[in-house]
Amino acid sequence: MMLNLPAAHAAVALTQIITDPFTNSTSQHKTEVEPDTFAYGSTIIAAAQSGRFNDGGASDIGWSRSTDNGVTWTQGTLPGITTQNGGSYQRVSDASVAYDALHNVWMISSIPITSSVTVPVVFVSRSTDGGATWGNPVTVASGSTSFDKNWTVCDNNASSPYRGHCYTEFDDNADGDRLKMSTSTDGGLTWGAAKNTGNNATGLGGQPVVQPNGTVIVPSANASESAILAWRSTDGGATWSSTVTVATVADHAPAGSLRSGPMPSAEIDAAGKVYVAWQDCRFRTACKSNDIVYSTTTNGTTWTAVTRVPIDSTTSGVDHFIPGLGVDPATSGTTAKLGLTYYFYRTAACGTSCQLEVGYIQSNDGGTTWNAHTDVAGPFSISLTPNTTQGRMVGDYISTSWIGGKAIGAFAVAKTPSGSAFDQAIYVPATGFTAAAGSFVATSSGDHALPNAVSDHASPKSAIRNQ
Repeated sequence: MMLNLPAAHAAVALTQIITDPFTNSTSQHKTEVEPDTFAYGSTIIAAAQSGRFNDGGASDIGWSRSTDNGVTWTQGTLPGITTQNGGSYQRVSDASVAYDALHNVWMISSIPITSSVTVPVVFVSRSTDGGATWGNPVTVASGSTSFDKNWTVCDNNASSPYRGHCYTEFDDNADGDRLKMSTSTDGGLTWGAAKNTGNNATGLGGQPVVQPNGTVIVPSANASESAILAWRSTDGGATWSSTVTVATVADHAPAGSLRSGPMPSAEIDAAGKVYVAWQDCRFRTACKSNDIVYSTTTNGTTWTAVTRVPIDSTTSGVDHFIPGLGVDPATSGTTAKLGLTYYFYRTAACGTSCQLEVGYIQSNDGGTTWNAHTDVAGPFSISLTPNTTQGRMVGDYISTSWIGGKAIGAFAVAKTPSGSAFDQAIYVPATGFTAAAGSFVATSSGDHALPNAVSDHASPKSAIRNQ
């Protein structure tokens, strides 16, 4: 059974959690883009770019913390990175949040950018008091001119021989987008030399996850964003395997000059099953709009066939993109609860009048069936979002985390400004979404990719994704 989206709009109460506090004349204000979240226990932390520059990065990384399962939030900005907050760099980009349970350290990794738009270092900022305060950044890697798309994760599995190892993925655009991994064993205080994959692969946007036995699996895009790759380490980051191809990508370029691409969103369930989702048009006639699709693995080397999330029918004309997938870490297998937050256009062919919306959909059985789509936020005009050299921006990625049995997605929403050029901040659903089963379920069983599906989306990697 399929669902065509009705011509209804969002009715979900939202909480604004991160706001751009800066006023420097060199970047666009008030703008927040590209949030990531991570939850552990009753604490969830979000981080995003604050004060977006047109040609790369932001005035600083803003963060927000809730210690009561996402009910109330406090916010701040990371110290010691940019000149806006006691640091030496003009800008910073690409926030990723992680938690190391063994060392009781929260981390936000980022990539600072110089005034000449070079990217010479990867940073991690640490908090040892539950995210209430943050120290000056620690260097993960240096020596290039254009690092890109970092992502950090820690091994918190009690059964893992590598519990307390943290891993940061990034790519070196100056070296053909060479994929890199660095490992810390002391709560992010020091980081080992960056290591390539076994086949020196290139790509971007890797999101490592860690299985209960300590195996690290890293799904990413390839350098041209025409395929999803994956590689792994079974020895705590001492060595990394060659990449395998999860799937090729057929990707539709959303209208309205929106900055968007088939960047992966990866999550893992309690038993170690890995899910990776991305935007893809293979199920749509002539690739005129995207679905959110996904593949899964239990070992990182063999992956399931690409499956479509049945948000609506393949003839609906709705365009879906920029997914943030979350898996309830207390669930697994046929009872795994998946929460997917994403952006969409109700009409793909919206030309210059595109209205962005945020949606949410949930599966309570590991993706076999899905509850009805929920309108979360919007519509708002694409013209209200900050501009970049790669298009109007809400983020190259967004995030969904599960906490206290509910899914909390973080996303950028733009409003009509009053007294400023923009009014775009980071929001979450005020009460989250619960795991209760709905009366309507949809399935993509029986869907088939159309032959000769071809992307109409040129790769953005002529420039680094920080730009």
